[in-house]
Amino acid sequence: MDYKIPTPVIETLKTLTEAGFEAYIVGGCVRDLILGREPKDWDITTDATPDKTLSLFPDSFYENEFGTVGVKVVPFLTGGKEGREHDIVEVTTYRTESGYTDSRRPDAVTFVSTLHEDLARRDFTMNAIAMRPVGDGSDVETTDPFDGAGSIRDKVIRTVGSPDERFGEDALRMMRAVRFFAELGTGWQIENDTLEAIRKHADSLARVSHERIRDEFSRIILSDHPMEGVELLRTTGLLRHIIPELEEGFGVTQNLHHIYTVWEHNLRALSTCPSKKLEVRLAALLHDVAKPRTKRGEGYRATFYNHDHVGARMTRTILTRLRYPKSVVEKASLLVDQHLFYYNVGEVTEASVRRLIRRVGLENMDDLMDVRIGDRLGSGVPKAKPYKLRHLEYMIDKVSKDPVSVGMLAIKGTDLIEALGLEPGPIIGAILDVLLAEVIEDPSRNVREALLERAAALANEEIGALRELAKEKIEEKREADDAKIRKAHWVE
Repeated sequence: MDYKIPTPVIETLKTLTEAGFEAYIVGGCVRDLILGREPKDWDITTDATPDKTLSLFPDSFYENEFGTVGVKVVPFLTGGKEGREHDIVEVTTYRTESGYTDSRRPDAVTFVSTLHEDLARRDFTMNAIAMRPVGDGSDVETTDPFDGAGSIRDKVIRTVGSPDERFGEDALRMMRAVRFFAELGTGWQIENDTLEAIRKHADSLARVSHERIRDEFSRIILSDHPMEGVELLRTTGLLRHIIPELEEGFGVTQNLHHIYTVWEHNLRALSTCPSKKLEVRLAALLHDVAKPRTKRGEGYRATFYNHDHVGARMTRTILTRLRYPKSVVEKASLLVDQHLFYYNVGEVTEASVRRLIRRVGLENMDDLMDVRIGDRLGSGVPKAKPYKLRHLEYMIDKVSKDPVSVGMLAIKGTDLIEALGLEPGPIIGAILDVLLAEVIEDPSRNVREALLERAAALANEEIGALRELAKEKIEEKREADDAKIRKAHWVE
């Protein structure tokens, strides 16, 4: 097979070998080459110590304790940031690891002299293959002491040596096995002894940092087979150390609108969500996470009152615990909170669409629609986007330039101060809130002269009354919308 190794990688290997050192590409990039996939990054292993590697590559850096030097090369990776100055090839000294008293990181890293010793420390056989170009680079030499190529051929994920030892060294490897299962796709299986060892050692995942767990979980969620990955996390006992709240839906039946349990529905919503964004997929998975806690009654008439709002709070707690960035936490929580938005052609007005945009943000409407599509398909309905959702998209386009925030009004606070002679203070914001509430109902009012005239009439009102008026005008329609939502989804 013709393995295409990029020129910057070949040149890095050549620099090392011409200096008298051994050098091989290793790990995931070799696995991907054998699978016919384009590697996302490139790793080299060598018997050169970090100081020797640094001396060979002046434009390199060494900022860790594991013998890995980052060598800067000309940009060559696809999918990288446009206009970047360089890409990185990681060059690591042959090493072994020992200790692992915390199941997170090695107590000691020891540089060794042979390739075999280095390959023996790796997690899975498919990642313990080394390769280097020979001659003019048109052919390669492969070192595969643990038959990783056979594992790839048979589509089997198995550990290098004893799975008990590998998972005892680093408990995160159990999640990595599940992640590879979800990423590699149809036909791949985890070898029986490896799978049983995961079940046996699942509780040791509790000693792994939330950040490392988060990163592996995100890759499972973003894989081509996220539903299968999350289901495997549950059956192996790993999920209870990641999102135990999600497991509460296992076996919990729903009502007239659902043929699946809460657990099955959440997984199917994730699987059918069309978005590739992490926060949107997380929202799809967690959109009904609160149903077990809000369920009242059984059978077709069971209700799940407020599960959207309770679910948003649970989502915030879950994702914060897993150390997701604030932006991801906020976005996913918002989408869960708003996923039950009501829309029926002929019943919903332009004003209610503007209120929906105000609550969600115009920039989030496509993502909310993707969560809704996953929700629908995850319920077993045949159409992802029926006519009424297409009509909603039309309405969103139609009203998207209508004011949904104070900043979109035709006047600003400074206009009230200059034109009406009002003093700066809370009264300005209260008046603007009332004006916005009225303009949401009727965008034709968003004219400077009309707004100034209305503001002058409001200027004599007590500030508390103004705020209550603004709140009342915005909330009265929202309550009507929520009533329709509850009725439509059997959550009264």
